[in-house]
Amino acid sequence: MTLSVQPSTARPPRRLTPAIRFGTRSSFLLFLTSVFGVAAFTWPLLIHQSASQNSAHNGDAPWIFVGLIPLLLAIVVAELSEGAIDAKAVALLGILAACFAALRVPSPGISGFEPEWFLLILAGRVFGRGFGFVLGAVAFFTSALITGGVGPWLPFQMLAAAWVGFGAGCLPPMRGFPERLLLAGYGVISALAYGLVINFWFWPFVGGSGDATVYSFVPGLGTIANLHRFLLFDLTTSMGFDLTRAVTCAAMVIVLGRPVLAALRRASRRAAFEPQVDFL
Repeated sequence: MTLSVQPSTARPPRRLTPAIRFGTRSSFLLFLTSVFGVAAFTWPLLIHQSASQNSAHNGDAPWIFVGLIPLLLAIVVAELSEGAIDAKAVALLGILAACFAALRVPSPGISGFEPEWFLLILAGRVFGRGFGFVLGAVAFFTSALITGGVGPWLPFQMLAAAWVGFGAGCLPPMRGFPERLLLAGYGVISALAYGLVINFWFWPFVGGSGDATVYSFVPGLGTIANLHRFLLFDLTTSMGFDLTRAVTCAAMVIVLGRPVLAALRRASRRAAFEPQVDFL
């Protein structure tokens, strides 16, 4: 009696790990960059400010930018030295940053319609939190050069976008339509959080008279009271723009998420970003 064994035609299970994994040194540098960013956002709370809203961070923004760029370069260099990424990954980083900038050109945030965010979230999802962190910062820097959005707000926008890309890479494993629902929900949360963080970069400098004083920062008032003032400031000034950004991002993830995710994952496989496993 002869038994014939037919070769299995079943597809191997899909990988649910990021295409690009970041090592120990780059993770430490990423943490250091985030600490640097938090300090850049919050240091005005420790000092009584007399500057106006229009001159917020005019003195320290160039130094924050000068400190941020070497940290981002150090993250990329650390991964190049550890072999986690190569020239192809760096080239892909540039391509995605250019695509982000191209999507931002027709809508530079005037009305809150910002279709570029969905690309950052999907790229962070596919290529991992470290790649998403660097992509968010580089993409915003590139788009600012193209749209003329260079100013004291730029390093803060870069940091906030980097955190959005990082968060996308931290989402739990999932595939199919549930994954797109997860990414759409994250798009809504991150869009609102981005608006909140960006408001915070100049809020300590906001002054006013009459009714405007109810949402301005008051040194020594207390954390809870100032937080209430800040939330009131956010609700009354930019919530409409933030909601438009959130709805746009979620809708584009649902509608375009499947083909874009497939294209990004196909690019990662063809470029051999995923680690190769040898069976002995």
